[in-house]
Amino acid sequence: VQLQASGGGLVQAGGFLKLSCAASGRTASIGGLGWFRQAPGKDREFVAAIRWPDNRAYYADSVKGRFTMSRDNARNTVRLQMNSMKAEDTAVYYCAGRTSTWNSVNPYDYRYWGQGTLVTVSS
Repeated sequence: VQLQASGGGLVQAGGFLKLSCAASGRTASIGGLGWFRQAPGKDREFVAAIRWPDNRAYYADSVKGRFTMSRDNARNTVRLQMNSMKAEDTAVYYCAGRTSTWNSVNPYDYRYWGQGTLVTVSS
């Protein structure tokens, strides 16, 4: 499975940005996808996850109500709509895939990782 993340960039505080992650290869092995982020000098942290086949999403408390994760079934693509962005959302965002349908927040439960995409929120 290969994951390709895109959509990062520079946005002002209070603004919005949308990330996408396209899965290819043996996508039938995917039970769900997640987004993680890592700010400079900090550990990688869970942001959101979505599971197949009911597309139920789960969010970290820090982004709940501001971020929305969705899935385009036909295109094996997930998106992360980020609204009301804050300076503390600045990080490299990673898309990750797992075989389990459980929406895990633990990065060690994710087998597949895409390259990161940088999101910078200016205050």
